[in-house]
Amino acid sequence: MQTESAHGPERPVHPKGTQAKVLLTSVFGPYAQDDEYGSRSINPMELYHNQVTRVQGPFSLRMFHRSSGLMLIQRNIDAPSTLLDFPTQERFVRELQLGDYDIVGISSIVANIGKVAKMCELIRKHSPNSTIVIGGHIASLPDLADRIDADHIVRGEGVCWFRHYLGQDEDAKIIHPDILSGFGMRLFGISFPTVPKDTAATLIPAVGCPMGCNFCATSALFGGKGHSIEFFSTGKEIFDLMCGCEERIGTQSFFIMDENFLLYRDRALELLDLMKRYDKSWSLYVFSSANALRKYTWEQLMGLGISWLWMGLEGEDSQYAKLNNFNSLEYIPELQEHGIKVLGSSIIGLENHTMDNIDKVIERAVKHNTDFHQFMLYTPLPGTPLYKEQSEKGTMLENCDLADIHGQYRFNFHHPHITPEQSGEILLRAFQADFDVNGPSVFRVINTMFKGWKNFHNCADARVRRRLERETSTIRKYGAGVMWAMEKYISDSNRAVVAKMRDLRNKLKENQNMLERAASLVIGPALLASIRREADRLKDGFRYEPPTIVDRMNWVQSN
Repeated sequence: MQTESAHGPERPVHPKGTQAKVLLTSVFGPYAQDDEYGSRSINPMELYHNQVTRVQGPFSLRMFHRSSGLMLIQRNIDAPSTLLDFPTQERFVRELQLGDYDIVGISSIVANIGKVAKMCELIRKHSPNSTIVIGGHIASLPDLADRIDADHIVRGEGVCWFRHYLGQDEDAKIIHPDILSGFGMRLFGISFPTVPKDTAATLIPAVGCPMGCNFCATSALFGGKGHSIEFFSTGKEIFDLMCGCEERIGTQSFFIMDENFLLYRDRALELLDLMKRYDKSWSLYVFSSANALRKYTWEQLMGLGISWLWMGLEGEDSQYAKLNNFNSLEYIPELQEHGIKVLGSSIIGLENHTMDNIDKVIERAVKHNTDFHQFMLYTPLPGTPLYKEQSEKGTMLENCDLADIHGQYRFNFHHPHITPEQSGEILLRAFQADFDVNGPSVFRVINTMFKGWKNFHNCADARVRRRLERETSTIRKYGAGVMWAMEKYISDSNRAVVAKMRDLRNKLKENQNMLERAASLVIGPALLASIRREADRLKDGFRYEPPTIVDRMNWVQSN
């Protein structure tokens, strides 16, 4: 057993070099169930439904996301390789038996340690000559080497490690794969085909976050506070990536997986200048802290095509500086008036939270009326400063099942004011309050998009006008029918939200032509029937699972 960081000394080199056959894989499914390997029905392989829209029933946004880290590694190694995304246990075994792999790499989070342990057993049985490499957030577990039978545990960035291991130049320029941001989308019980040109491409300019919040596992994994690993450090490099994606798959939307993209103002403004010079009306979905946002004018944000924004809302009196001197309750409505959809992220169980003030904490979070709202429990994850701090205090819970440490169940430590049992109830209460007060996220999204179009479809910047026309075309044509169906479904349970929906529906109707109004009359009842069918399916316990995806590279060259 060897444990290494991506840039640690005395790293190994495989004797076969780039002739070694490599299998990269995520952990096996199914995922949305309670089983012996650590799957949990409360923790499905669906980011939005898991952490954002979990109580919204048939209105919950359902989709899956590829293992982008594995895709990045595969694209940057010269060895013949296979990537198994979301395999079943049987499919994983079959690949081991048929592939004669020299190296098997598994990426995982801490909660899936039971599956990683089982996969190591299966590799030893069915492919005993394979070298086993484990990476991802699970590598931060301090005693991982004692829990699983692996040859190498890689902590940190994996491309550099694999390049070195295969005898390649680890400092060579990163080649970015084409990654669609999501697939298998389902809403209102309707499955939407994944059309590449209509789907955002995921870009990974860097990993890690220099802000270094003490609870952030991603920041900790890639160096912690003050550190990040840059793959593409200039606006020109990112612009070239986006042009390549647009040319190959036709997309004009980009999900930029950089933990704080707008923090690097010079890079963003260089990108803006290039977008202006080459007349690009792209849509950007980004992460940003509040203090980074304040460095930009509204004209710059609109010109960059910022269409969707994920930002932390840790609340008043927290120890985190991201919201210092920043009135988020005033600023977020301004973002929405500019058509910028906001996913707010709030932590439940910070040090200053008590059973006496937690309802006010939730009330303030809900008051933001963000388009989406993620609620997560304050969770000391292995590798983070918070984990070290709580471990040194002796407050970590003993015999806590690692499968339940994912931020959506209950505390894994002794909070000074809130019990683990209370934490789970509070978390669910927060989700429900946001849904009850603000309504379905899809309603909020349509509202924000329409505001942006209404306010700026006649603005001076032609690029902004084109983007807003493109982004809102469907909702302007058919949104009234969608609103009618949602109104009818919740009419008896939430009259305050229904009134808001009706107001938006009337505004949408004012901008429809006769054909579009007629179409809405058909769409509404059909959609309502679908919503009711989906609600019944979910009540019966139906769960969604991603299909297995297989990508192979460099096999022709190896023959």
